[in-house]
Amino acid sequence: METPLWRPSDERVRAANITTFCEAVNARFGTHLAGYDDLWDWSVARKEDFWRFLWDWAGIKGEPGDTVLRDGDKMPGAQWFPDAKLNYAENMLARTGDGDAVVFWGEDKVKRRWSHAELRAEVSRLQQALKAAGVGVGDRVAACMPNLPETLAAMLATASLGAVWSSCSPDFGVQGIVDRFGQIEPKVFFAPDAYWYNGKAHDVRAKAKEVLEQLPTVTTAVIVPYVAEDADLSGIRNGVGYRDFLKPHQPAELTFEPLPFNHPLFILYSSGTTGKPKCIVHGAGGTLLQHVKEHRLHCDMRPGDRFFYFTTCGWMMWNWLMTGLASGATLLLYDGSPFAPDGNILFDYADAEGMTLFGTSAKYIQSLEKFGLEPAKTHKLTTVRAMTSTGSPLMPENFDFVYRSIKQDLHLASISGGTDIVSCFVLGNPTAPVWKGEIQCRGLGLAVAAFDDEGRPVQGEKGELVCTKPFPSMPVGFWNDPDGAKYRAAYFDRFPNVWTHGDFIEQTTHGGWVIYGRSDAVLNPGGVRIGTAEIYRQVEQLPEIMEAVCIGQDWDGDVRVVLFVVLREGMKLDKALEDTIKKRIKDNCSPRHVPAKIVQVTDIPRTRSGKITELAVRDVVHGRPVKNTEALSNPMALDEFRDRPELSGA
Repeated sequence: METPLWRPSDERVRAANITTFCEAVNARFGTHLAGYDDLWDWSVARKEDFWRFLWDWAGIKGEPGDTVLRDGDKMPGAQWFPDAKLNYAENMLARTGDGDAVVFWGEDKVKRRWSHAELRAEVSRLQQALKAAGVGVGDRVAACMPNLPETLAAMLATASLGAVWSSCSPDFGVQGIVDRFGQIEPKVFFAPDAYWYNGKAHDVRAKAKEVLEQLPTVTTAVIVPYVAEDADLSGIRNGVGYRDFLKPHQPAELTFEPLPFNHPLFILYSSGTTGKPKCIVHGAGGTLLQHVKEHRLHCDMRPGDRFFYFTTCGWMMWNWLMTGLASGATLLLYDGSPFAPDGNILFDYADAEGMTLFGTSAKYIQSLEKFGLEPAKTHKLTTVRAMTSTGSPLMPENFDFVYRSIKQDLHLASISGGTDIVSCFVLGNPTAPVWKGEIQCRGLGLAVAAFDDEGRPVQGEKGELVCTKPFPSMPVGFWNDPDGAKYRAAYFDRFPNVWTHGDFIEQTTHGGWVIYGRSDAVLNPGGVRIGTAEIYRQVEQLPEIMEAVCIGQDWDGDVRVVLFVVLREGMKLDKALEDTIKKRIKDNCSPRHVPAKIVQVTDIPRTRSGKITELAVRDVVHGRPVKNTEALSNPMALDEFRDRPELSGA
């Protein structure tokens, strides 16, 4: 394809933050950087200069110290800003006054907004209440919460004290919650009385009671009213209503504990499909600096922007969204189904609140198209400048759909990174064209490359996504991993002194990037490596198919490709449709990609952040136990893949 789907106007490029930043670098360092590629090269070659200058340019509150990087040749082991002192919450709460800090929609049931002054007042009361509950530096505060303004305020109050925040969403099962929070031994626990999903109220109190019986370190359990104002809290150990928790405390001057750059801020979790989730600890400084870089430079965020991401509190995009306050944005929060009461609600929200950045998942965009929705015809979307998509690869045809059916003049940025770095490795560039099916660029300051099996960089062919130099948002480590052995094994065993991320990726001739799926789910029939996303791209374009999952089945000394498909309601898989699927894959991929078996199912297992879990399907097909079904939002779906007669013969 020789024509991009979108190209920024000259005026937009001139006005972009990234252009201003590049000019500031040239003025400060006497360089002659002439665009993004030059800036990226400089940011990686002069990484200490880049990150230190970004601190000043972004106006980060805190003391950076004299040393930018110590042991910079070690991964792991590099220490960024080892003498720095800062507080994440202080950087989030710099704005005051009556302007909107946060707006909230809970489906079509609840609408609220807080000004900056109101947010600061709520954080102040929570800060005092947490302190009175015995929370101090290093203590853990856990939350099984909807994406409410109170959740944001509780996180900021936790961070202001130097305590560590960890959250999941209230749709998690009891074991899934305990598997996570039981490892980190929280002192305070937040949960709602109930939450709305798809128009129905789901009570959380019985679940909270059961969870707390298995979290003996919790001394205070705060129940936040969402569905009912005066829910009965009897039987909840150490339970207290949110308003009673705050009642003794009036808004006062906020205080912020000055902390080291790598002081733990968030504990996030791996998906946990192969055992108990790994507890990934992220530091305050690295998280703040990386998010501010991505928001202001890669998303062109400005003070007063209205920033939305469809996320739960159990996905790292929630943490990413929260940091938008540090760039002066108003946060637009949403909780519930994105299709309740109909598929228009998020676009209604965009028009009603002047949304400027619309963040969502590839699955949501695919669903819009499958359901026949065309927001360009039903909504104005005049304020929306950018749309970001993550969670899984955004297929080329989904790019077409966005520009055809959502908005033509739009910076569409497919972005990818993950919980491991609480940010992105590859993402958007608002000053560059958008090419169909491609992620635009590597993140500034991140030495991203694709490696072949021998650890050599490759271009124009698929390889392992790696980062060859240290960066500030690498995890501080894993919880309960005192010698760092689990941390090193997770990222640094494959190629010494190089971060190996686990994605199968290729750099294009445009300098963009295409992700083909997780490298541990890559198919290998006849020794040829095939990314599952290549197959999904083809089959999910067929109108009969709602979604699909593809695995490699060990067979006759080799691996054969098996494709499971969910069809539109009332449809059956017949030979004609099988032939159509196989022909499409053969014509657009290769004969090696063609599945040996195609099997109809009614549901596909997903993690709680919405990602298809190919490894769990593969284990079930091979008769192996799935180690942690609590990590799945719909574990019963696995039953359909067990002992399939279609897979027992040639």
